[in-house]
Parts: sequence; C-alpha cells; structure tokens
Amino acid sequence: MKKLMLGNEAIARGVYEAGVTVATAYPGTPSTEITELIAKYDDIYAEWAPNEKVAMEVAIGSSFGGARSVVAMKHVGLNVAADPLFTVAYTGVNAGLVAFVADDPGMHSSQNEQDTRMIARAANVPVLEPSDSQECKEYVKLGMEISEKYDTPVILRLTTRVSHSQGVVELAEKEQIALKEYKKDIPKYVMTPGNAKPRHIVVEKRMNQLAEDSKVLGLYKVEENDSEIGIITSGISYQYVKEAGVKANIMKLAMVNPLPLEAIKEFASRFKEVYIVEELEPVIEEQVKALGIVAKGKEIFGRQGEITVRQIKVAFGLEVPEARSPQPLPGRPPVLCPGCPHRGVYTVIKKLGLTVMGDIGCYTLGSMPPHHAIDACVCMGASVGMAHGMEKARGKEFAKKVVGIIGDSTFIHSGITGLIDVVYNKGMSTLIIADNSITGMTGHQHNPTTGKTLKGEPTYTVDLVALCKAIGIPNVVAVNAYDMKAVEKALKEETVKEEPSVIITQAPCKLIIKEKWDVFEIEEEKCINCGLCLKLGCPAIQKGEKHASINRALCAGCGLCASTCHKGAINRGGK
Repeated sequence: MKKLMLGNEAIARGVYEAGVTVATAYPGTPSTEITELIAKYDDIYAEWAPNEKVAMEVAIGSSFGGARSVVAMKHVGLNVAADPLFTVAYTGVNAGLVAFVADDPGMHSSQNEQDTRMIARAANVPVLEPSDSQECKEYVKLGMEISEKYDTPVILRLTTRVSHSQGVVELAEKEQIALKEYKKDIPKYVMTPGNAKPRHIVVEKRMNQLAEDSKVLGLYKVEENDSEIGIITSGISYQYVKEAGVKANIMKLAMVNPLPLEAIKEFASRFKEVYIVEELEPVIEEQVKALGIVAKGKEIFGRQGEITVRQIKVAFGLEVPEARSPQPLPGRPPVLCPGCPHRGVYTVIKKLGLTVMGDIGCYTLGSMPPHHAIDACVCMGASVGMAHGMEKARGKEFAKKVVGIIGDSTFIHSGITGLIDVVYNKGMSTLIIADNSITGMTGHQHNPTTGKTLKGEPTYTVDLVALCKAIGIPNVVAVNAYDMKAVEKALKEETVKEEPSVIITQAPCKLIIKEKWDVFEIEEEKCINCGLCLKLGCPAIQKGEKHASINRALCAGCGLCASTCHKGAINRGGK
C-alpha cells in the first residue's frame, strides 16, 4: 500500500513499523508533527516533556530499559538536550535510540541557523539524512538497526523542506520487537571518570568502524553519468541537484557523520571537477578538502539560507527561466491574531515605556509594530535571566523600568531556574508570565500547565501561582489579560518594589476557545478618528479617511478596542 505523506508523517510511520515502544519530545517547528502523529498509534507510549533535555533523558532511560525509543526536537532544542546526548554517546544504548532533529535553513520559524551535523561531530554520534518521505520512513528503521548493532544513539537529521514536503511512501507491517533484557552494567552505564575513559575509546572505535562499514550498510550510493563532473551531496540538497538537471556523477550520502572518506576519495579521483552541494555549514566540504581533494562548495553556494534550484542551475551554467518581476506588494509584517490575549498586555507595556526582555513564543510578536514592546529575545527562558542581568548591570532604579515576559509553556521549559536565580541572588526583577493555557506558537500543544497530556488524557495541572510562591517570590499577582486597567495597575505597583515580583496575565488563546464571542462595530457618528484603537495593532481594525472600521470577518470579539475608545464609539454588534 502506498500513501502520500509529509516527511514528519513518514517518520511517525517509520517509528510504528520499527516497533518503537516510547516516543518523547518538546514541540518545535519544523519537528512538531512527528510526535503528534506518533501519538495516534495507540500501542506507542508518547509524551510531551517539559523541555528537550528531559525528553532526551526519558528516551535514554527507556532505551536502557530495553525498549526501542525515539525523541524529537528542532535544531535549537538539541542545544538544550546536548548535555545528555554527549554522554549517552559514551554509555551507548541497550535497545535502539534515535533522535529526530529538524534544522531550519532560512530561519522560517527560528532565531538562528544552526547545523546539527556540527553538534553530532562534536558528540561523536552518527547522523542519517533522508532526502524524501520514503527515506524518512526507511531511515528510522535503518537508524534503529545501526543504533543496536553499533551500541550508539543515532541522529536522524531533517530540514524544513524534508519535514514539510509530501512524497509517496510505501507502507509495511509493524515489526514485532520484544523488550531487551536489562542487565546491570556499571562500567557501561555509570559515567564516572574511571568508567568514561575506556568508553571514550569505544566511541572512537565505533565511529571508525561505521565509516568502514558504510558501503556494506548501503549508507551511500553513486549515480553514474557520462560527465567529468562529480557532485557529493545529501538530504534535500540531493533533490535540488536532481531537479536542476545537472549532468554529473552524483555521490548521495545517507550517513553524513561519520563520512565514508575512503569511498569519497575514490569517487573524487575519477573526475576533473568535484562539487559539494550542502546547506548551511561546510561539514562535508571541510572533511573532503582535508583529504587533499580540490573541490568547490561554499564559495558558490554560501553558508546562509536554503539552496535553490535556480542557484544550482546558475552554478553549472544551465538555462535559467527568466525571473518574473511582479508589482511590489505592500509590506505585511506578522501580527498577533485577532483576539490574542497578549495584545492588551503589550499595549500597556508600550504606554508605560518599559524595557522588556522577551522570550520565545507567540508573544515575541510584541516586538513588531505598532507595539515595538520587546527589546531583546535570545532563547527559551532567557527573559528571566536577562532581566536579572539588566538589574545587576545598571542598578535598582533602572530595574524599576525593566520586565521580563515569558509564556506558560516556556516558563515550564526553562524559566523556573532563572526565577530561582533571581530569588537566590536577591534580585528585584518583575516577570510577566503570559499564560494563554497552551503552547501556542507551534500549533496548540499541551504542556504541564494545561491539565492534559499529549494524548488528551486529563492529568495534574501545575499551579503557576503556587509554584512561584514556593520558590520564594514574595509578590505574585494574577490578572485577566484582557483587563488593561488591571494589567497597568499591577505593572505600576510591582515594578517599583525592591523585591522580585511575578505578574501572571491569564486568558486562553482565542484560537482554542470554541465559544463564538459577539463581534464589535464602530458607530461612525461617534468616532473622531483619533487612532487610539489602531494602536492595538489588531488586524480587524481598519483605518479610514473619516473614521475607523472593524472587519466583522476578522473580529474575535475580545473587546480591547472598546476599552481604549474614550468616546464610546465601539460596541458589540452581535454574532
């Protein structure tokens, strides 16, 4: 049976067919759908972990316990999971352990461009790189086999275009994989220095052996052509080369760490010109050139963004279709959704002129016009520590105009320890937890504050007020995110205190509320066209020559606009 599948969907199918028992993850685009789709298979245990480090550790424990296990994350999530990853490379596994890591060339939904192959090289972990949906499914099985045969965790590296492109996948039956026996083995699993030193030698031998066995394992293939050009490539870049129609001999690598260097050397020796086509960092290129092979790569294709078929055609002198020059479109910056509970919070923050240390989530859009209400955003959980650092750098008076802002899911992910640091080191930071009752940016996944598991089962709900008080925050205030007067009052009162405060702005994401609110309308005769409602940045409110208007199709009925209108010109107008 064949089926059209996204790359991420094919990964989930591969997990099922490979007889995996445990799957764990923290959501992050472009990897999120993997675990959501795995959860649809009832005989696989699947969970959202609080962060990627915990997810990796759960998968490691499951593997040690004898169950085939997988963990999924995006590229920056691998930074969070790096600590256990580097050491599980030393311990090895019991049952197979495969990590799915999705890179984001072009930064479609990420704060940086990062190449997972670089981290894998440092960690001495093998990396497989599929180029289409069928390979996504098959490489899960291949990864499990390599993991168990060579006693190693394996990374399956994806990119946005592979994760989110569709291809035909041939389905197979599920393998029935029994749990492996667990045996106590202190020298293998307990990484004290005395045990880790000999395990490091094991790691080096394993990587060398894998490189030697690449041909037998089918970890590369060569496509011959009557040409004096040789191209070495992998993953989505292989698809671009094929689509461009380059007449060349192609060496397609399935495993990009370790590289089959001897095979590459033999391949390159047969051609006058050798090209290396890879996105982001010159991981393959640098190793190939270190062999003394003259090759072209990054001087043509660059280290930033995605490679395009047009770029490859130009590089190889092929005919390029004339680029169209359409009329330029007006700028359309990303905005918070109509009815978003974060909108009123940012309107107040801008009014008060606060310096804001931001975080990763929907609320990062508060940096965009018309609010311009975020000064910095670095990584998950950083808002808390950065606000504390601002205070320590510039003093208490400056700190009274500084706040951090973080979402409920991100706070659980990596904000708690930063808040403990504020308390422990006698800080006075004010933190806003923008609690919209969901993990919003990645598509509405549950987290420990929502009361439901990945599979929708009811579970314990973390009480953010109680949690903040338990770690020593003396001032914890919860307010309705849509009540801008209450938000302003809380900010004015808490920021001047010389002790730490947390303000929790509460209102569920409008997109998860099934109830339809009455929309709002503007009474033309009352509107003086002052523009106050436009400062909210709501897409439903439109500027006019004589008065503003509200697009009923976009209005979510939150009422923020009505609360800003001094003339009472905005009122509910029915469903």
